Amino acid sequence: MPAPAILHDPITEVKQKLENRTARIGVIGLGYVGLPLALLFSEEGFPVTGFDIDPAKVETLNNAGSYIVRITPEEIRSAQRSGFTATADYSQIARMDAILICVPTPLNDYHEPDLSFVTETAQAIAPHLREGQLIVLESTTYPGTTEEVLVPLLESGSLSSLKAGRTPEDRGFYVAFSPEREDPGNETVARRDIPKVIGGVGPVALDFACALYQTIFQRTVPVSSPAAAEMTKLLENIYRCVNIALVNELKQLCQRMGIDLFEVIDAAKTKPFGFQAFYPGPGLGGHCIPIDPFYLSWKAKQFDFRTRFIELAGEVNIAMPYYVIDQTIAALNERRKALNGSKILVLGLAYKRDIDDLRESPSLTIIELLRERGAIVDYNDPYFATVGRGRHYDLNMKCAPLDDLGQYDAVMIVTDHSSYDYARIVRESQLVIDTRNATKGLFSANIARC
Repeated sequence: MPAPAILHDPITEVKQKLENRTARIGVIGLGYVGLPLALLFSEEGFPVTGFDIDPAKVETLNNAGSYIVRITPEEIRSAQRSGFTATADYSQIARMDAILICVPTPLNDYHEPDLSFVTETAQAIAPHLREGQLIVLESTTYPGTTEEVLVPLLESGSLSSLKAGRTPEDRGFYVAFSPEREDPGNETVARRDIPKVIGGVGPVALDFACALYQTIFQRTVPVSSPAAAEMTKLLENIYRCVNIALVNELKQLCQRMGIDLFEVIDAAKTKPFGFQAFYPGPGLGGHCIPIDPFYLSWKAKQFDFRTRFIELAGEVNIAMPYYVIDQTIAALNERRKALNGSKILVLGLAYKRDIDDLRESPSLTIIELLRERGAIVDYNDPYFATVGRGRHYDLNMKCAPLDDLGQYDAVMIVTDHSSYDYARIVRESQLVIDTRNATKGLFSANIARC
């Protein structure tokens, strides 16, 4: 009697490859999320291929260069020794065992979700998919995107009519969602120590994705579905958005009442339970916190539900650059100057301290508002020699030196980089507009804190 045929089991094969670090990992989108993720896999010895539609990024990485300040060329060279390479050729997707999608998910001009980067990526990779591959979406998005948008595009674009596998008996590719939790500039928590939330399209995909991420993260957190994982990411960032909106509103009230809100926050955070400190600022930046509330509020309308509390928080934060402009006008007015025609130096373009990330930065909005009101604007930022045109801005400016602060009618601190000498800035400037409490401990009549 002949021996029973042994069924080909691609999942078991890939898991064995994960154990011996020979599984081929593809990372699509080599920005602030994708490139660090690719390097984590490279550090574990996996052969990694990075995919990006930007030929300049591909060339820079293949020449062992880096375009992100916190990632050094030596890290790229080390990854190359483990087999890392970058490409814009999506036909190489067929060679990958796991494909991680880390592309932008911005808002359009009407504050609605723009999934064009996700859909275009899905359409580009679908013809090259093969049986047994794992595809994981990491891009922040609304609940339902993975199963309602990504999976249908992958299935309809597959040249072999492959379907998303949901059970051990299915023969196809496998899909999961695992939200990125990158925090640019955070030097206190190692990337490996950030727990990885994972939701799979079926138990096999979940098991596959957990096995993959357990090779580089200390802990994985499986949840029941991709939608649960998508909502987890939104909750994390909306929590921050709402609390930042609270302190931004309190900042405006405290100013009228003559109370220092930063002093109040420092006192409140001495409570050992029930309070977490959040700080006001000139507006929200980064790819997630300013965007995520609008992703959820848009999706909620499909269920005839209004997220009024969340929408209000978003409106408060969006209004902060306008509040900064009003405070600047008031401070200049006290000195019998008009904003129209005044020379203003904006310190800091990045959306937060000591990083080279412009995404959704309030500095960009503030510069545009100043220009619209007739101000003559320069900027200084140690991380940006120039700033040109982006998705929502067109500035075309060069970084100004800090050798003559006295020429400006006002110097506005929008991003409190640690490299700035704030004592000197206060001493040499006619007027300092401080939106970050960077001049804390300095006392001068020329400081306007807002």
